[in-house]
Amino acid sequence: MITVIIPTYNEEETLEGLLRQLRVQIGDGEIIVADGSSTDATSALAKPFAHIVVTEPRRGRQLNRAASIAQGDVLCFLHADVRLADNALTAVGTALRDPEVVGGTFRLCFGGPGLTARVLTLMVRCLRRLGFIYGDQGIFVRRRVFERLGGFRDWPLLEDYEFGRRLLKAGKTVCLPDRLEVSSRRWEKGADGRGRLWRTLAAWFFIMAFYFAGVAPERLARWYPPIRGPKRAAPPVFRATQPRVN
Repeated sequence: MITVIIPTYNEEETLEGLLRQLRVQIGDGEIIVADGSSTDATSALAKPFAHIVVTEPRRGRQLNRAASIAQGDVLCFLHADVRLADNALTAVGTALRDPEVVGGTFRLCFGGPGLTARVLTLMVRCLRRLGFIYGDQGIFVRRRVFERLGGFRDWPLLEDYEFGRRLLKAGKTVCLPDRLEVSSRRWEKGADGRGRLWRTLAAWFFIMAFYFAGVAPERLARWYPPIRGPKRAAPPVFRATQPRVN
C-alpha cells in the first residue's frame, strides 16, 4: 500500500488539481495533506479528497508527522504544484518489486514554451545525475527505510536535499521515466514584473555553497522567501527557490 504525503502552505490555487489526479490513481492507497498552517483555503480544499489532513508549522515536522500516522508501507512525497503522469503511482509499485530498491524519484519537467522551462528542465536533469535530490522530484521510499533513516531533519529549508543524500547512501535508488510536471511561471516573473530566472539560479548557487561550507540551515533561512509558513521577522536577502531536481 502506498501513502502519498503532500506538504502544503497556501496552495489553494494548485492543490485541487493534484488531489483529483491522485484520487484516480490511488486505488486502496492513502492521501495525507500535511499543512503548514495555511492562511488561505488550502485545508478546506484538501478535506474532500484527502484521507487525513494534519497541521504542523515547519516542513520537516509536517512530513514526519504525516509519515508517523501513514498506513502505507511505501511513502511518496509530492509537492502540491506538480502534476502526475497517468501511471505514476503504478510505476512506483513496479520499481519496488526489486527488493534491492529502497526508493527513488520521478523525472521532473517544467511546463511552458519559453526559455525558463527548457533551462530548468535541463538543469535539474544534470543535477540529478550528480546526486542532487529535492522534494519537487517526488521522493518515494520504503517506510522501513524512512524510519531507519530517521525521517527528515527539523530544518526550515533543505530538509529534502539532506534526506535525499541519506537515501542515496541507504541502497539502490531509481529515477523513474514517468514524468512529474510543474509550471515554470513562478520562475519567469517576480513581484516586480521582471524576469527572475537568473536571480533564482544565482540565489540557489550561493545558498548551496554556504550550506556545503557549513552554514546552518537556520541561518540560510534568512535568505529564503517566506513561502512555507508565516512570515519571519528578518527579511529575505535573496529571492531564492530550491532547484527542482530530477
